[in-house]
Amino acid sequence: MRKHRDAKIINPRGIHVRPVSIIGTGCYLPERVVTNADLEKVVDTTNEWIVTRTGIRERRVARHDQAASDLATEAARRAMADAKVTADEIDLIIVASITPDMVFPSTACFVQHNLDAKNAFCFDIQAACSGFLYSMEIAQQFVSSGKVKTALIIGAEKLSCVLDWQDRSTCVLFGDGSGAAVLRACGAKHGILSSVLGADGSLSGLLKLPGGGSRHPTSEETLKGRLHFMQMTGREVFKHAVTRMTHAAQDALKNCNLSIEDVDCIIPHQANLRIIDAIGERLGAPREKYFINLDRYGNMSAASIPVALDEASKTGRLKKGDIVLMVAFGGGFTWGATVVEWIKG
Repeated sequence: MRKHRDAKIINPRGIHVRPVSIIGTGCYLPERVVTNADLEKVVDTTNEWIVTRTGIRERRVARHDQAASDLATEAARRAMADAKVTADEIDLIIVASITPDMVFPSTACFVQHNLDAKNAFCFDIQAACSGFLYSMEIAQQFVSSGKVKTALIIGAEKLSCVLDWQDRSTCVLFGDGSGAAVLRACGAKHGILSSVLGADGSLSGLLKLPGGGSRHPTSEETLKGRLHFMQMTGREVFKHAVTRMTHAAQDALKNCNLSIEDVDCIIPHQANLRIIDAIGERLGAPREKYFINLDRYGNMSAASIPVALDEASKTGRLKKGDIVLMVAFGGGFTWGATVVEWIKG
C-alpha cells in the first residue's frame, strides 16, 4: 500500500469533512492558433526571445463573436459528458474569469441558460489565475455540507480582448480557452484532500487591468491612456509567484499528511516555464512530475489549470489513485494549492 493512502481529509481547524471528488473534466480551445512567428509580424519580438524566456511557442485566440460564456459552455458540456451528468442534475455553477461577458449579469448565468441547467444557482468569482482553485474550494464547501449534490466549476478566459498588442512584454504570454470540472461527494472516496488559498492586496499594482471599473470608468481619457489593457511588472510578479506557489504547495501537502514524494502529478499554473522550474527546484520535484502544456496554449489565467487537468486525464497521465497537486498564482495577488486523490479510472 502506498504511503499516501494514509492521507486524511481535514480542514484547517482539524475537523474531518465529507469527501468531495472530481468526477468529470472537459476543456475547449478556440480553433485559431497564433504562433510566435505570427507575433513577429505584429510586434517587435522573436520566436527565440519568447521561447527562451517563457517556453511558449503558440497560443489559441478566440473568434470575435465568441465571448467567455461561449468558451465556458463548451468546456462545461464536455465535463458533464465525462461525468455522465445531465443539466437537470447541476445544482451550482461557478465561473472564474477576469474576462467575463460583461459586468453583469454573471457569465455563470449565461452558461446556465446555454446549458438549460434550470436547477442551478450561479455566480462568478474573480481571482485571476488562481480562480479555478478558488472555485474548487468554494464548490467543495457547498457539496461537503450537503447543500449541493453536483457542482460545475469553470475557468474561462478570452484574454486576447484585453491584451495590448503593442506591448511585447505581455501580448506574447497569454491565450484564450476554457476548462471545467464536475464535483460530487462520492462516499468514502478521498477526492479533494486539502486546499490552501491566500492573497495580498498590497501588491495589486504589479498585475492589473485598471480601466473600466468604478476607479477608472470608461472614458475618452482611459481609452487614450490604454487603461483597458493588462499591465504587468514581470520581474516582481515572477519573484512573488515562485515564493507563494512553493509555500502554498508545501502547506497543502502538510495539511493532508503528505510530502512531495507522495505526489504523482503536479499541475502548475501555466504561466512561464522558468517559474515552473524554479518551483520544482524549491519543492524538490523533478520536471517529470509536472504536466506542462504552456508551450501550446500560453497563460490562460483561470483556464490554465482546468485545461491541463483535463488533458492530463484524457491522455492517461492521471491514473486512479494518483495524488495530484495543483498550484496557482495570479493578480491580486492571489494564490492557492489543492491536493486531490484522483478517483477516475
